[in-house]
Amino acid sequence: MKNTDSNLKGIIRDYDLNRWSVRIGYAAAYLLGILFLVICFFPLIWTMLSGFKEIKEFVLGTKILPEEMRLSSYFHTWETLSFARYYINSGVSVGGSVLCAVFFNGLLGFVLSRVRPAGHKVVYALVMWGLLIPATTSIVPLFLNILKLHLTESFLPLWLSMGANAFYTVLFKNFFDSLPKPLIESARIDGASEFRIFRSIAVPLSQAVIMVVVLYSINAAWSDFLLPFLLLQNTPLETVMVKLFSWMRGSKFNDVQIIRAIVFSIIPPITLFALFQKQITQVKLQAGIKG
Repeated sequence: MKNTDSNLKGIIRDYDLNRWSVRIGYAAAYLLGILFLVICFFPLIWTMLSGFKEIKEFVLGTKILPEEMRLSSYFHTWETLSFARYYINSGVSVGGSVLCAVFFNGLLGFVLSRVRPAGHKVVYALVMWGLLIPATTSIVPLFLNILKLHLTESFLPLWLSMGANAFYTVLFKNFFDSLPKPLIESARIDGASEFRIFRSIAVPLSQAVIMVVVLYSINAAWSDFLLPFLLLQNTPLETVMVKLFSWMRGSKFNDVQIIRAIVFSIIPPITLFALFQKQITQVKLQAGIKG
């Protein structure tokens, strides 16, 4: 028997295309989608193509396409700007941020969901209130506390700030709410501590929400600028975004070299989205949050 499941998906079925009005609407929707696609991708394509141009060709700006596609120009800029060093710095920052985002937010989400000590409702209310407060409003007291603790010129404040994220805590808490209660209770009867339950039961069953938090924290840590700028500027630990800002303010490098540097800075987020777009765009489904 022929499987007709594919014909039942979507709002337009095969026999609907027999009508001219549906065909015209279908074609118009496709053209509109292509138009939006071109508008969204044009700045990215223009930036990458501009990196192949020489400074004179770029300043004239008569053509979008470069006269010659020279990959050597990108390699030269990579070596001139010592980009590998700042990639390593950003990698260290991202790696620590991801570990803190998963461990600390996951642990707090587990405590609020399954341990539920006295006052857990108050703590959860404060976490929810934290979602309403813009991060930039707390940057001044946060920076002053970092200064008092002598933690400047270090990645540690960046890691810990990612480990105190209200959004990630809510994701973990809602996911842990869906874990089988008898499984948790049986582990407690067997004498397992709460941390062991978190480590041996909750974490292995939470691969979906962990993947979501990892993807979001990688993107956030790589793109973060304000706090790394305040802590790491003019130090050997400058990240890609901080150094890119310094290059743009200076006059040592021309505009084409800056554009090539911008291309290098956006390659990791684009690659991340291309590989894991399903998990990113379906965060609610992956994290198990009920709509």
